[in-house]
Amino acid sequence: MTTPAVEAGCPPLSLLEKAAKVLSAFQSAGPRLTLTEVVQRSGISRSSAHRILDQLVQLRWLEREGRDYRLGMGMLELGAMASHHNRLRRAALPHLHALHEATGHLVHLTVLDGTEVVYLERIGGADDSGVPSRTGGRQPAYCTASGKAILAFSDPSVTEQVIRHGLRPRTPRTITRPDSFRGELAMARERGVAFDHEEGFRGVFCVAAPLRGAGRAVAAISVSGNGVHRELERIAPAVRGCARSVWQAMFGPGRHSEKQAQPAGAVAAPGFSQPSMDNMMEWLRFSEWM
Repeated sequence: MTTPAVEAGCPPLSLLEKAAKVLSAFQSAGPRLTLTEVVQRSGISRSSAHRILDQLVQLRWLEREGRDYRLGMGMLELGAMASHHNRLRRAALPHLHALHEATGHLVHLTVLDGTEVVYLERIGGADDSGVPSRTGGRQPAYCTASGKAILAFSDPSVTEQVIRHGLRPRTPRTITRPDSFRGELAMARERGVAFDHEEGFRGVFCVAAPLRGAGRAVAAISVSGNGVHRELERIAPAVRGCARSVWQAMFGPGRHSEKQAQPAGAVAAPGFSQPSMDNMMEWLRFSEWM
């Protein structure tokens, strides 16, 4: 069987392009498609479509029931994550800009994914080029203020996962001893902020506050830069205030929240109590964002 691309003299489709066409077959269609229907909608040969469908089922992007295929939990999780990130970023953006204007330093919005933090937003200017971060980039959670701020208010099993993964030295000031790292998180819980003193990169200092209500942290907001170590204590209250403002922008005043003991500097947002989840990816499965 000759594909339309070959007939038109175009180069053959890559495996990724074929997989995209298979997944696109489920757009504007019923919840279930047979192999024949996928072939008709995608234009992919039957043998290729069958092979790709099987691989997508193994990846949990599709599910199979008898002869029918439908979108699986893997696709649902990716969609929920994108939806959450969009809402979180929209709510945070004006407050991140205000924090940048108030401090004059680089501002980040991050979430935890496994043992790493992912940068959803980076607000800064040309003077911040010395900080090696980018939107969509990743860094190990253990050597960033944002990662420590989230881990301090996460399930303890998440912290242990990070420790098992390894606290490798990135600079001479990286915290590499598990007991010292646990102590660092305990201090962050007490103060409501976490610090990074050149632990990820030489010359880069950072202070971060968790984005949370009365439960687990779902993200963190940070201020960082080269040579800002003398200002971290002064900046910390502004970072906590920004996190509080973003949380209230997302959830509003709400109803009376469940009373829970709060560490110093922590902000309890009324009307919302998060379930105890291992990390951001798990928490998303049980949250309604839209």
